[in-house]
Amino acid sequence: MSKYTLLALEGWGSTIAEAALAVAGLPYEIETIDPRGKGQDRLLKLNPLGQLPTLILPDGQVMTESAAIVLYLSELKPQAGLAPPPDDPTRPEFLRWLVFLVAAIYPTFAVGDVPQKWIAGEANQRALTKGAIEQRCRNWLMVEEAVKGPWFLGERFSALDIYLGAMTHWRPARAWFKANCPKVYAIALKADVHPGLTRVLKRNFE
Repeated sequence: MSKYTLLALEGWGSTIAEAALAVAGLPYEIETIDPRGKGQDRLLKLNPLGQLPTLILPDGQVMTESAAIVLYLSELKPQAGLAPPPDDPTRPEFLRWLVFLVAAIYPTFAVGDVPQKWIAGEANQRALTKGAIEQRCRNWLMVEEAVKGPWFLGERFSALDIYLGAMTHWRPARAWFKANCPKVYAIALKADVHPGLTRVLKRNFE
């Protein structure tokens, strides 16, 4: 099988797609791209939003959006357990929180990390960043309430646990999760030592 090519930068959202590829046992290579600099032109040709992850399939098709990539890989390799099968009772919950992570939490980074893209004036930008972080923390508290334990869905590992393992490295960072979202934090620690994730998470965050 030809390799997948993942456009990625250490510690970015591409970590999630990389981890999903690793768990699925699919052959892939990393092409390091910095959306803010080196490789930006190539990235924009493939993904006009200039965002990571951007995945080139073996047949040359391009996929973006981490949730779409995760669902696609879960269909290719259902035995990897990235997602519960359609007839599994946990499937609706999985889909709900997968979309919540990318639709409710991810945008707080898009807004808060680059406030100058959305509003003028330093004071306004600081206020926007502060508000985005506060909303992010409120959203994480909702996730905390939904965690079954020991994994997000209970005994079943899924791609949701990949998201938590990666995203808890981002602001507000692990110390905040330990203090405020202990169930999410516990999953992050389990993800750190999961056989399919350890190498990827170390590569991206150490």
